Amino acid sequence: MPMFNPREALNDVAFMTAGFEIVSSVLDRSEVVCIGDALDGDTIARSRAGARHLMRHPVVDRVARDPRLVAIASRAITASAIPFRATLFDKSADSNWLVAWHQDTALPLRERRDAQGWGPWSVKAGVTYAHAPASALGRIVALRLHIDESRSDNGPLRVLPGTHMRGVLSDAELASLARDVDEVDCVSAVGGVVAMRPLLVHASSKAESSDPRRVLHIEYADSLDMEAGLELAIA
Repeated sequence: MPMFNPREALNDVAFMTAGFEIVSSVLDRSEVVCIGDALDGDTIARSRAGARHLMRHPVVDRVARDPRLVAIASRAITASAIPFRATLFDKSADSNWLVAWHQDTALPLRERRDAQGWGPWSVKAGVTYAHAPASALGRIVALRLHIDESRSDNGPLRVLPGTHMRGVLSDAELASLARDVDEVDCVSAVGGVVAMRPLLVHASSKAESSDPRRVLHIEYADSLDMEAGLELAIA
């Protein structure tokens, strides 16, 4: 098997145009099994859909800083990528859920500071959040590491290619794009990664299969310092 080369993982033009790319065989299956076992432990506070704010977990922190992942993220944002937030999505026969078409626009921040284009504000599990402007979200990329195989029948991520270039969208604009743009299922084997822009319109259906679909979603920025004196929180 050829050695994985993260510096050749992303097709820069394709990623810039589509807003996402599927990268196969980033981590070995044995590595991913260990990660999955650690995330199944009793120390993680879970919701129905998984667990949030995992960057303080030692295994997650180590995975997020793995040179293979950092290299992929750094190519996407053309800077040395810094991981700042990690979320586990855990879909199974016992916890089967869907997510409607949306963009990821809320960012965790160290403190609230009123700034033009930021807000509304909220607090989730003790962490301050604000919906961010497109200028800030363009400095971020998410990597979705597949702990289980993601298939068309177990509720994979679905995306509308190219929609990340349209800025922050209204509900009406999201609905219109969902009608007009052909969706793509982001399927991946264990150890594969989906790189995506937060403004890419995406969704997830309920699984039709009883097989689990765990994904570790890690977000990276070119800097923790955002505009207007705001600073990303490590979450």
